[in-house]
Amino acid sequence: MSGLIKNLENIAPDEEILEGTFTSNIFQNEDGNELSICIRNGEMIDYAEKCVEHFNSLPDDVIDEICHGLIESCHLADEDFELPELENVREIFEYCWFTAMAVDVPEDDGISYVIEGEGDWGEVVGFVIKNGSLAYIGCDIEEYL
Repeated sequence: MSGLIKNLENIAPDEEILEGTFTSNIFQNEDGNELSICIRNGEMIDYAEKCVEHFNSLPDDVIDEICHGLIESCHLADEDFELPELENVREIFEYCWFTAMAVDVPEDDGISYVIEGEGDWGEVVGFVIKNGSLAYIGCDIEEYL
């Protein structure tokens, strides 16, 4: 264990679900760059740290793709919310924030996790990484949690 994940606590002793925090290099929450992480199996801490490393090293083109997806989600989610014209797609981060990563047992050897957040337009937003690639961006993130 490298220490990327801090403050790990067992939040459901019957199921051994761990919750902690980690520092995000790119994505912010309302209070800064500490996001929570939920690990659904205590034996997966090393795997969860690999997910954090992957998350913190997402390439620029993937981050921009996430931003485009968030902008589209904003327009689809709430007709009353008017997103100002953005000069750069990353300005969407001024209108949404991220709160948590969920790590579950991987389907294979690939890196898979869900990032959850919220937008000023009042919807849960997020994205899914499956086998190291971006698999989903949008408001229907609950089905992946």
